[in-house]
Formats: sequence, C-alpha cells, structure tokens
Amino acid sequence: MIEAARLTAIGIVGGHVASLGAAVLIRRLLFGVQAWDIGTLVSVSAVLSFFALLASYIPARRAAQVEPSVALKYE
Repeated sequence: MIEAARLTAIGIVGGHVASLGAAVLIRRLLFGVQAWDIGTLVSVSAVLSFFALLASYIPARRAAQVEPSVALKYE
C-alpha cells in the first residue's frame, strides 16, 4: 500500500508540473485563462488520489486473504 501511495504521489506531482506548464502556454494563447487555480488542482488531486489508492487497495486486500500455502501450491 505504501508503494501505491508513493507512485500516486509521484504521478500527482508530475501531473501538477505538466498542467501548470500547459496552463502557462495556453494563457499566452487565450485570454482569461488562469494558470494556477488552486481549488481545481487540489480537488482533482484528491479525487485522483482516492481512486488510485482504492484501485490498489482492493487487489491487495484480496491477495492478503489467500493462504500462502494455497498460493504456492498453484505456482
């Protein structure tokens, strides 16, 4: 779960950098576009983080319920 949280955080930070860079380029082309809308960035980051962690938690919980001897038997 910690690995998933780390990968999610790296993805969120990379997405912020890319979105801010794109917003700066768009602001030069269009009028009235704000590059740093904190509310939008925080809300999108929270929603994406929630679903990314949920997507990693469900298979991890399912795998943790399998007995190791049964899992090794099928290998």
